[in-house]
Formats: sequence, C-alpha cells, structure tokens
Amino acid sequence: MKKFVGTGVALVTPFKSDLSVDVDGLKKVVDYVIDGGVEYLVVLGTTAETATLTQEEKELVIQTIIEVNAGRLPLVLGVGGNNTKSVVDELKTRDFSHFDAILSVSPYYNKPTQEGIYQHFKAIAESSPIPVILYNVPGRTASNVLPKTVLQLANEFENIIAIKEAAGDIVQAMRLIQDKPKDFLVISGDDMITLPMVLAGGSGVISVIGQGFPKEFSEMVRLGLQEQVSEAYKLHYQLADSIDMIFEQGNPAGIKEILKGKNLTENKVRLPLVNVDTTLAEKLHQFTIKNS
Repeated sequence: MKKFVGTGVALVTPFKSDLSVDVDGLKKVVDYVIDGGVEYLVVLGTTAETATLTQEEKELVIQTIIEVNAGRLPLVLGVGGNNTKSVVDELKTRDFSHFDAILSVSPYYNKPTQEGIYQHFKAIAESSPIPVILYNVPGRTASNVLPKTVLQLANEFENIIAIKEAAGDIVQAMRLIQDKPKDFLVISGDDMITLPMVLAGGSGVISVIGQGFPKEFSEMVRLGLQEQVSEAYKLHYQLADSIDMIFEQGNPAGIKEILKGKNLTENKVRLPLVNVDTTLAEKLHQFTIKNS
C-alpha cells in the first residue's frame, strides 16, 4: 500500500481536432507526469472522459499507458459503474496483470442507500483479483458514502485498501482518518484540500492539477507527509488559483487548456463537455507561463 502514498494523477484522454484519441499526446502526458515525480497513475477515471469512450478506445488508452509507463510507476485502473453485475463481470474477465489496484466509484444516478452501497462494494471486493480503492464523489454520484459505510467495508475486506475521498468535506475526511484501520489509506480527491487532509493524517491525493504541474504538486504532498508545513503551504498557495480555474468551467476542460499551454496535447473535449471560454483560457495560459 505504500505505493499509493503521495500523488497519483488521474490521466486525461487527449483528443485530436477530429476528436479521435490522440495517442502521441497521451504518450507525452504520461512521460511528463512521470518525469515530474508523481508516485502513481490512474487510468480511465473521471478526468479521462471515460463515459464518452468506446470499448475499443478504452483498450487503446489502457495499452498505450501500459506501454509508455513500462513498469516505471504503479497503475490504477478505473473499474466502476451503477450496474453491479456489469462491474463484477469486468472484474472476472479483464487482465489486470499490469495494474496494482482498481479505483471504483460509488454507484451514480441510482442513488442507493448506504446498505446498497455496502452490498455493491462487497460484491466488488469478493470479485476483484487486485486491491480496491473506493471512490466517493457525491457531487457526481448524487449520494454520499458515509464514514460508517467506508469503515465497515475497510474492516471487513482486506483487499479494500483505500478511499479516494472527494466529498469536499474536511470534517468527513478527518472522521475517516480518525477511525480507519491502521493500514487503510484516506486519499484526497479534492486538490484544494489535499494539504489539510495530508496534515490531518491522510495519505496523499489522486489529483487533476498534478497533471499540469506534477513537480510542484507532488513536492507539496511529500512536504506535507513530512510535516514540513510552511514549505508545503508555499507550494499550495502558488497553485491555488490554478486549482480554482481548472474546475471553473468543468473537468477536464480546464486541465486540458493547461496541457495545451505546455505543448503536450490539444484542448479538445467531447460533448456534452465543451472547451473553456476564451477569457478563462487566457487566464490559464498566463498562469502557465508565469509558473513554467
């Protein structure tokens, strides 16, 4: 589990101007974040626009990242959904030989009860051949995985090793950290409160802004883990405006604008997402120049 302490990056799926997958751009992004010092990579998460990819495109993304990574960093694969049986079927049939864990989002749209959420992840834990990282993001799923449910799962299933906690609620995060099993990891899913969570006892982050500024953000997390508070907060405040900006008009439209400014890939997103407007694009461009 130590491999998931620090900064993980939720990789984008770059697109060309015709909205096909930009394989060369994806290779550049993977090398860029690895060279920037992050600890692990997350494949086919929310930031990858996974909901708009065909099955063939998902496999292309997976194989490209495996090839470019070449075993350099641990890999986490997004395997989740609101149809429990479909998720379980994928867990039983997919080759996970190149992956170190799965990231599985709480069911969205259905709005299950806490018991339904528990049963969903119980089925996943019993089917997954590799460790499971829970993903709580109520802003997208319309239901919050309460600490009681997380702790029940963490205590009952050894292969549920962590949660990506993205409720944006520092109190909820602290309750998880306070009561979790010793080796269970509480990972921030919100870039802006990553440092406070780490200083409270969290294990790091699965980040979006860390893709644009991997060196600075991963160093901030490491400093936080070492309780070098002043130095860590200097980096936090250096990047804070960019964190607000990349989410202002939707993810990953904002981070793709930064990646375009770094000449890594285009800023194309697929509908129903749209590019950031020209005003925000210029703000992101100026921030990138200033901090490059």
